[in-house]
Amino acid sequence: MNSTEGQPRRATDRTEITLATGEVCRVEGRVRDVERIILDAARGSIMQLAWLIDATTGNELAVNPDHVVMLRDPTA
Repeated sequence: MNSTEGQPRRATDRTEITLATGEVCRVEGRVRDVERIILDAARGSIMQLAWLIDATTGNELAVNPDHVVMLRDPTA
């Protein structure tokens, strides 16, 4: 069991993703959880996208793992 399994997710859990273009996306989830989703997509099939939830709109957001430069907890 990893450190985030079994723990309730707080409504304030957010992660900022900085892309190679300089665009910053804010998504729902803890940094480590978002990292895992991105790494899983990167190790998946060719051009597999990481599907996340946009923290501002609540809409689904697909990110190309090859374009991710940085993950950051905006509350830290």
